[in-house]
Amino acid sequence: MDKKTLKAIIEVAAGRKKADLLIKNSSILDLACGRIYQGDIAIVDGYIAGTGEDYEGELVLDAGGLFALPGLIDAHIHIESSYLSPEEFARLVIPHGTTTVIADPHEIANVAGLDGVRYMLQAAEKTPLKIEYMLPSCVPSTPFEHAGAELLAEDLEAPLASEAILGLAEFMNVPGVIYSDDDALDKILAAKAVNKPIDGHSPGLSGKDLNAYAAAGILADHECSTVAEMEERLQKGMYVMLRYGSSCHDLINLLPAVNERNARRCLLCSDDRHAKTMLEDGHLNEHLQLCVKEGLDPIVAVQMASLNTAEAFGLRDRGAIFPGRKADIVLVRDLQDFKAEHVFIEGKEVARRGKYLLPVERADAGLVRNSFHIKDLREDRLRFRLKKDQVYAIDIIPGSVVTKKAEVSVKLDESGDVVFSEGDDLCRLAVIERHKARGTIGLGLLKNYGLKYGAIASSIAHDSHNIMLVGRDPKDMLLAAESLVEQEGGVVLVRDGAVLASLPLPIAGLMSQQPAESLIQALALVQEKAHSRLAINAAIDPVMTLSFMSLAVIPELKLTDLGLFDVNEFRLIDMEVPTD
Repeated sequence: MDKKTLKAIIEVAAGRKKADLLIKNSSILDLACGRIYQGDIAIVDGYIAGTGEDYEGELVLDAGGLFALPGLIDAHIHIESSYLSPEEFARLVIPHGTTTVIADPHEIANVAGLDGVRYMLQAAEKTPLKIEYMLPSCVPSTPFEHAGAELLAEDLEAPLASEAILGLAEFMNVPGVIYSDDDALDKILAAKAVNKPIDGHSPGLSGKDLNAYAAAGILADHECSTVAEMEERLQKGMYVMLRYGSSCHDLINLLPAVNERNARRCLLCSDDRHAKTMLEDGHLNEHLQLCVKEGLDPIVAVQMASLNTAEAFGLRDRGAIFPGRKADIVLVRDLQDFKAEHVFIEGKEVARRGKYLLPVERADAGLVRNSFHIKDLREDRLRFRLKKDQVYAIDIIPGSVVTKKAEVSVKLDESGDVVFSEGDDLCRLAVIERHKARGTIGLGLLKNYGLKYGAIASSIAHDSHNIMLVGRDPKDMLLAAESLVEQEGGVVLVRDGAVLASLPLPIAGLMSQQPAESLIQALALVQEKAHSRLAINAAIDPVMTLSFMSLAVIPELKLTDLGLFDVNEFRLIDMEVPTD
């Protein structure tokens, strides 16, 4: 802020000058005192100059008693998981009252490293949504897979010092912190050296290990699924993010533990939220609906969606309707539905009655296109060469990213390849390295997915986003993989030598610049064909479920391009069950 702007704010606040915009007759949520009061909001140069008093303005909006909330802030989200570019993502969330998101570009960083982060920063400049980026801390997530980049502590120092980066993103390398791994400590110290916050990710951690994690300076955790986990983290001085995304709905489980004594340490976040969910159900406004429905005071709920997060991450210029804060304001009809009638970002109306009011400008994505580099992909490399018929399989739990480590008996042909039958519920699973043409392919079996025909190839494969390939017939699997590379990523369905449906995601193989409505339609066709033509289990989301089968930080068994990974034992294992 320069002296001219500061003077203008003071002049308007004191009543000596008209406001640029005056919102009259609103019911203002006072998040400091926990009350609602009637009055005006005077705005100048994008800032709130005064509240409550009678003011004059060059432009006047009569709110007619609408409730005035501060712009909503998502405490933790991965924009890439929406499959939308940041500009299109913003078009979807702003009409729901979201004005700031704290984003972790972890997915694209695993594909394109710091170039991926640079693209996300450039795209953020094209939208009024305040996208505050945390710098990915764990690229790759584990040493048991090949990602497109490796970010060491020295790689993070310069970006962390930049004003464009808010802090260090979710520290997934929990063992590295607890056991004082040098690289983990160097990354933490790099953030501390520039006084930047460090976000957390510690599912199931407790006791002395949690003490060690919190003592390292980890700010918050979005992985709590039980009240006990939540309360232990609060007791250790951490903030707890109550997550409600497209797949993980921990908010509902945790709300009973929120009370007037601990609510100011609770934040609302999405983590992963798909385009269809945002278009149909909204964003943080849905979180607020659920909070109030479960009996939480609306003002407390709004604090969790704005002021608490702003304070936790040091965003002192927003989060409340106070003089001197940015004029990020949402006007809603009631405090049950939280449907936004008007949305303002820095005093400019950007959405009205669910419609985004600005043109969508897009950044050049050339920096993160052409991200597929494959070596030695052949049909015979998708066949097994087993010596034993008792093997391990990844057993899917419908509706969960957790899998089981199953032992199954299979029929083998003379070459040791698996022979599938109509009655079994197994299919081939392959992870193909696609970043540096290393030529590595991990093979395994997937149980309870349901696929009986054809194949699916996808470049949405957390966290390294290699090619995830599932099927029974290696010919169809090879065609699916080759078609995926040709369209620069996304999802491809194949059956009997023909492509059935596809969802191109050419931005790093993760995102599309097409409008959300078109993307949702293409994804819906992929899902419908997966169920109707490939016979995938009706209880399973075919794309989302597949995307987590390589996530080597979530128990029990996963597959990377280096092979089967036992998460509980934290090591690669042979597919064949050892003989006693």
